[in-house]
Amino acid sequence: MRDRLMGRQLKGKLVLATHNAGKLAEMRELLAPFGVMAIAAAELGLPEPEETGASFVSNAVIKACAAAERAKIPALADDSGLCVAALDDAPGINSARWAGPARDFGAAMKKVEQALQAAKARPPFKAHFVSALAVAFPNEETQSFEGKVFGELVFPPRGGLGFGYDPIFLPDGFSRTFGEMTRAEKHGIPADGSPALSHRARAFQAFARACLAN
Repeated sequence: MRDRLMGRQLKGKLVLATHNAGKLAEMRELLAPFGVMAIAAAELGLPEPEETGASFVSNAVIKACAAAERAKIPALADDSGLCVAALDDAPGINSARWAGPARDFGAAMKKVEQALQAAKARPPFKAHFVSALAVAFPNEETQSFEGKVFGELVFPPRGGLGFGYDPIFLPDGFSRTFGEMTRAEKHGIPADGSPALSHRARAFQAFARACLAN
């Protein structure tokens, strides 16, 4: 099944299996050059499935399969999060849960800072972002792709751009946080095929090579 999916190109409509406005905007921008019509799960009235997986990939697969089965068209899902070395890679797959039902990432970033203080960790606070993308066809198996970007955390948060934990994440080799970068800076796909900057764009590069027309 893996080899068959690797040779299959996506065309026409695709469901983006996310109810997160930030992820939706980023994924639509990444898909735009490929002529794929991206429809949000919320626009189709699709519910959010329970994320019971033990990894980013397994949760992305759960979301993609649920959307593809209900919508009867291919679906693309992302599961991503922040992994902090001094916290044994927490919050990890629970990154959204740390923000609570209200998705208050200001509170979530404060929670990370407090957890580092409780662990008596000292800077630099090494961390990395992970993004797992899964594409599912109706009644078929999925294909998954993963991207990572490494850096460190800074406090207090810096920048009002981006979303989630972006304002506290400083990627290696840069002086600005993701919260201080435009989406074009974070997610621009280099024409020479070299890795993009963000974790989601890196996962998307692998997905595009396998499933999207040039």
